[in-house]
Amino acid sequence: MDDLQSKRWEAAEEGMELLHAGEVDQAVAELLRVAREDSHNEYAFHFLGHAYFEKEAYPEALKSYIEALRLAPEYVGAMIGAGQTLRMMGEYDRAIRMGQRVLQNDRDDPDALFLVGAAHFQKGENQQAKRYLERYLETGPELEVALEVEGMLQVVRGEVLPFPTAEDAVDN
Repeated sequence: MDDLQSKRWEAAEEGMELLHAGEVDQAVAELLRVAREDSHNEYAFHFLGHAYFEKEAYPEALKSYIEALRLAPEYVGAMIGAGQTLRMMGEYDRAIRMGQRVLQNDRDDPDALFLVGAAHFQKGENQQAKRYLERYLETGPELEVALEVEGMLQVVRGEVLPFPTAEDAVDN
C-alpha cells in the first residue's frame, strides 16, 4: 500500500469502525462525507457499499461497489460485495460472472466460491452449486456459514426439501 492508499484507508477508517459497531446510518453519513472530500477514495466507496448492503439498500450498495471498482478495477473486496449485492437483487448470472472474475486470479477464494455456489443454488443449478459449495467447505469457513452451506448441499442432494416460500404456503 503506497502513501496515498494509506491516507485513503485512514480517511475511511472512522466509517469502517462505525459500520463494525453496528452504527450503519452514522457509517453511511461518515463514508459519504469522506467520498465527497476525496472522490477517488475506493475504500470509502467500498465500505459505503457494505453499509448500504446492511441497510438492504441494494441499488445504492451496487452503485457504491461499482464506483470502488471504477477507481480500483482489481479490488477483490468490491468485486465480492458487488457480486453478493447482485445475488440479493436476483441478478444471479451477473453475480456468478463477478465471482468467476475473482476465481480467475485465485481459484480457492472462499468468498468467491460461496458467491458462485449460492447464486447457482438460487438459480436451481444444483450440480454447479454442489461443485462450488463443496469447494467452499474445504476452505474451513466459520461454523455459521458452514451450516448454511451444508443446508444448501442437503437440498441439492435431495436429503431435505427446500424451505417453503410464502407462495408455497398460499398454494397449500
